[in-house]
Amino acid sequence: MKTIKILGTGCAKCKQTEAAVREVIEKEGIAADVIKVEDIQQIMAYNILSTPAVVVDEVVKIKGKVPSAQEIMAALA
Repeated sequence: MKTIKILGTGCAKCKQTEAAVREVIEKEGIAADVIKVEDIQQIMAYNILSTPAVVVDEVVKIKGKVPSAQEIMAALA
């Protein structure tokens, strides 16, 4: 099972990213835990400068934008 973290402080783009990730994993039947990380100290630990970011199994895959379904699938592959 994959662990997917959505890093963001709660802005609209962060919420859109979380919704998009959840939609893809549900549609594709991917077994994954989705965790929303809003604590700025935890976000800074990933050394990213812009949110939202998507972290898959502790590797930053997407940062600074709302990803498309294709980008999410590529990050999960």
